Amino acid sequence: MTLNDSWAAAVSFQSIVQRSSVSTVAVLRLGLPVGLLVSLLAGLSGCTSSTASSRPPIVQPGAPGQASRVIGRDQAVDQSHVQFTPADVAFMQGMIGHHAQALEMTALVPSRTSREDMRMLAKRIEVSQADEIKMMQRWLQVRGQPVPGPHAMHMHGATLMPGMLTAEQMSALAAAKGAGFDRLFLEGMIQHHGGALTMVHALFTTPGAGQEAEIFGFASDVDVDQRTEIDRMRGMLATQ
Repeated sequence: MTLNDSWAAAVSFQSIVQRSSVSTVAVLRLGLPVGLLVSLLAGLSGCTSSTASSRPPIVQPGAPGQASRVIGRDQAVDQSHVQFTPADVAFMQGMIGHHAQALEMTALVPSRTSREDMRMLAKRIEVSQADEIKMMQRWLQVRGQPVPGPHAMHMHGATLMPGMLTAEQMSALAAAKGAGFDRLFLEGMIQHHGGALTMVHALFTTPGAGQEAEIFGFASDVDVDQRTEIDRMRGMLATQ
């Protein structure tokens, strides 16, 4: 067999292997020298192994204090075994009251500030957190869990969630006007948003909590959004 014949046979060999599983007879009919055949098979095997080994592993983070582990693709996409936990329920219930106070704060803005950027900030917070309250209420209802009322945080003995303003702070905010109001609002909302970050951190550091897809996505969004708004409000305070 000439060099050109060997090259043509090798191309035919590669074509057969790529199209389907190859029988021994089909390979032998190519008439390749045994040495060349062995070399081609070794090269093909090496390419296949290289492709498979080049795929990055899928690592599932462990719960706090536990090691991460490598899982297969099927395990990675299968969320059927992930269930909500009591910590998930408490997070949603607490965040409803937390958001409700933010809406009380933004309702004060239009009549107490002269800054257009303050009005725009308050409107963004109002729209996003009102929508999130509806989502959290629905999440609890679907799972048969108690849904707190919009004014549950004002009930006697109610515990304020992290970052929420005290009754005294809310009264001072409502009594302020102009630049004084702007400063109290921004400082208060930064405190309020910081509390939301504390709640998200507590959720994700609780073993088994925050794993269900919907609550994981929501809590992650809260973390990103609150951090972004905190940075924005700090910038607004600096320009007063």
